[in-house]
Amino acid sequence: MPEQTPVPAGPLLPPAHALPLPPARTAVEGVRVLAGVPYAAIPGLRPLELDLYLPAGATAPVPAVVFLHGGGWRVGSRHSAGPAYAGWSPSPFERLAQAKIAVASADYRLSGEAQWPAQLHDAKAAVRWLRARADETGIDATRIAAWGESAGGHLAALLGLTGPDLDGEIGITGPSSAVVAVAAWYAPSDLATIARDTGADPMAGDSREALLVGAPLPTVPDRVTQASPLSYARASAPPFLLLHGRDDHIIPCSQSERLREALAQAGNSVEFETYPGSDHMWRGAPAAAADALDRTIDFLRRMLC
Repeated sequence: MPEQTPVPAGPLLPPAHALPLPPARTAVEGVRVLAGVPYAAIPGLRPLELDLYLPAGATAPVPAVVFLHGGGWRVGSRHSAGPAYAGWSPSPFERLAQAKIAVASADYRLSGEAQWPAQLHDAKAAVRWLRARADETGIDATRIAAWGESAGGHLAALLGLTGPDLDGEIGITGPSSAVVAVAAWYAPSDLATIARDTGADPMAGDSREALLVGAPLPTVPDRVTQASPLSYARASAPPFLLLHGRDDHIIPCSQSERLREALAQAGNSVEFETYPGSDHMWRGAPAAAADALDRTIDFLRRMLC
């Protein structure tokens, strides 16, 4: 047989997070939405994506907040700020953009895909992507905050409290993953005490927390400590807003109370509000959902604008 000439390999495609931005669609009052933007490509896994909501008519760089959804680290997606806001128009993200704050609502790996600390690595990668692409998006890289609900509030708190040792190496590396303010709704802060607070079995291997860290919590105490925002309460933390339903039976209000106390004792600025009659995700208290969003927009405007 005649000898075949090797075909030269073509150039490698750039990673998904380095691709050009997709076209924007126009939403309410001229808010621009870039949907499904890859912010981190992980070999062997789908690219991680975010939806970017940009204020209309901005003539100077705008501040931004990374939003992280809830769902017990097990379910959920970037498309929702929680069931209390289903059908809202404008949506919570559009309302932030109307207030001149960009929103990057990001997916992250769920516990069925990867265990801790993958979820925090993803959240930090989203912040780094925003900084790296700031010139293209019109975002002010010095004014980026974190906001999340439930499991996403846990990750938002960790964005505010942890340093580069937990950055991970996915997506764009180099820029800082630090945030300048945190808003956390009904978020876990001390994983080791959730079972005690709810009356559950701490050795359960199928709890949300155990699925996150990969084992019953008492068997991996170091991992549980590493995954708990309360472990990192320190002086010079960014300002925090903690909001929680007083009658939350899934993540009891005591979780936010402990974090509030630890942050205050360290000398940090922390705003804390509870809502009587409100269960997890503001269930049973529609007025709490509206007030929580208003408080969050006000807090972020004060911290970022």
